[in-house]
Amino acid sequence: MNRAKYETEAELTGKLVEALRSRGSENYTFMEVCGTHTVAIFRSGIRSILPENIRIISGPGCPVCVTPMREIDRAIYLAKKQGVVLATFGDLMRVPGSESSLLEARADGARLRIVLSPMDAVELAQQETSSTIVFFAVGFETTIAPIAVAVREAYRRKLGNFFVLPSLRRIPPAIETLLAGRESVIDGFILPGHVSVIIGTEPYEFISRDFKVPGVVTGFDPLDILQGLWMLLRLKLSGESRIEIQYRRAVSREGNVKALRVMHDVFRPTDSHWRGLGKIPASGLALRDKYSSMDARRHFDIPEMPDKKPSGCICGQILQGLKIPTQCKLFGSGCTPEHPVGPCMVSSEGSCSAFYRYAIRGEAT
Repeated sequence: MNRAKYETEAELTGKLVEALRSRGSENYTFMEVCGTHTVAIFRSGIRSILPENIRIISGPGCPVCVTPMREIDRAIYLAKKQGVVLATFGDLMRVPGSESSLLEARADGARLRIVLSPMDAVELAQQETSSTIVFFAVGFETTIAPIAVAVREAYRRKLGNFFVLPSLRRIPPAIETLLAGRESVIDGFILPGHVSVIIGTEPYEFISRDFKVPGVVTGFDPLDILQGLWMLLRLKLSGESRIEIQYRRAVSREGNVKALRVMHDVFRPTDSHWRGLGKIPASGLALRDKYSSMDARRHFDIPEMPDKKPSGCICGQILQGLKIPTQCKLFGSGCTPEHPVGPCMVSSEGSCSAFYRYAIRGEAT
């Protein structure tokens, strides 16, 4: 549906909603795999205007949510070591480990610094030469690119006090695991715009080729999402399985070639554990040999830690689209954004947090 044909956003919105409501009565379940999409869909009230036969579920699109508890425990362990300053993003501070969070560790005297970008951690190492700086690197492809740039810059500057604790994951292998498992029926994917700016659409083509499921790379404003849903529905009704781009103003098939080159130079694929999905081959990234001296796991003697799960939390099932947050017995009582039990409630991009914050508007149905 061409936006240029309509004079106002309200007119286009009405046409898209009308098109979604008038085309077919078969039930469809579409999964979004981006935390930004999760929040945007709830905040805009899109769920409340969709026809009853179209259902949106949230997948493993929140990097904080899919980080296993033992990786949080490793970061806490390093933060408590004498002489170490742990630098990380603010949304990780309240994620529960098996016994505490990074925020609680800081209250107990651990040295932690919240940074806004990976380069902030590099600058911290440059400035505080008497300290050992460990950057707890969590994220998907959107974040991996600037982390790779920061690692190369630290290497160029020969910063012997800068280390990385990598907890990095790639979205396409997680989608493949969801489809191969067949535990939940997914009729189409709302694919992440931010990640796709970096990787392009070629890495998603297995979705349509091997599983005969369509996908649409979608932007983040309400019109983007409605148009993406309309494109998915159109593909389903025509019996076509393709990967299409709604977010053409930012995404191309080949992606950001320069960013991909830097990522490939710094990182290599490795198996990785995902909360709720288990071990997924080649879904994580590790530092290549050239940069391995910066790997905190090699430099420090970090003990093996069990991957415990909070009792009663069903975050893992929510991340697979098998359950919705309101089906958790802890939701809204034992688990709230102020007192989270699981990671899906901690992150502002987590499904539980979105349900909790926006249910009052009628979207969480």
